[in-house]
Amino acid sequence: MTPRRRQQLLAFLRRLGLDPETGKGAAASGLEGPFSLEPIDEALTHTSAALPCNHERLEFLGDAVLRLAAAEFLQALQPPLGVGACSALRAQLVSDRWLSQLATTCRLDPLIHLGPKALADQAGRATVRAEICEALVGGIYEAWGGASGGLAAVHTWLDPHWHRASAELLADPHRHNWKSALQEWSQGQGLGLPVYHCEERSRIHGDPRRFHCAVSIPTNPVTADGTPREHRLVASMGQPQGSGFGGSRREAEQQAARQALATLQVGPHPSP
Repeated sequence: MTPRRRQQLLAFLRRLGLDPETGKGAAASGLEGPFSLEPIDEALTHTSAALPCNHERLEFLGDAVLRLAAAEFLQALQPPLGVGACSALRAQLVSDRWLSQLATTCRLDPLIHLGPKALADQAGRATVRAEICEALVGGIYEAWGGASGGLAAVHTWLDPHWHRASAELLADPHRHNWKSALQEWSQGQGLGLPVYHCEERSRIHGDPRRFHCAVSIPTNPVTADGTPREHRLVASMGQPQGSGFGGSRREAEQQAARQALATLQVGPHPSP
């Protein structure tokens, strides 16, 4: 590792609240000998760079560490949440979407070793950010001593971000999960599952309006035994209740569900 790269990584770790040279590092983690930045450098090296060591090993480790750290964070949350709520919230806090946003917040891009092909693929950059961010969790865990102190270092980095994210998500349970919210509503009304109709309107990768989706809900409410019954619904029932665009089919479906929730006036329905 070059002296310049070493200084870059040390400065980056300090931005995360971690400093191997001043207490939050080797001495605190119980490591013997000099602190090693190699796991951090490895985590920030994408496979596309075609170097001997890349992020894949630490991404595998980071996946497990991330989930454990998130579970510990939620167990300590006040007021405490039920198991179901914890599970749903953890899924958001360890999602690729959240990891990609975290990578952007932490200004990870300039530190990532990418190959020419990955560097030119702007549409796939969010996926790369999520993968590298998860590998970095594994890298920090390993660099700070693994079971001897690595989890504490991961909490030092992630807990402030999780506090902000969990507050937003608890204030708005539907955020980023509008499809599930719409499905729960339709089933609670005794209706069938929402039906999504998507079409591709652009062939350009990365186009935020590449896919258009409309969602409708079956018009015949049923009782628990499957027989039709009377039910008051909004006048537009039977027609699409929501539509939206997205760079992927999944995103377009989420935006359609978000608009449907707003149309049906079902709880909070934030802007994307």
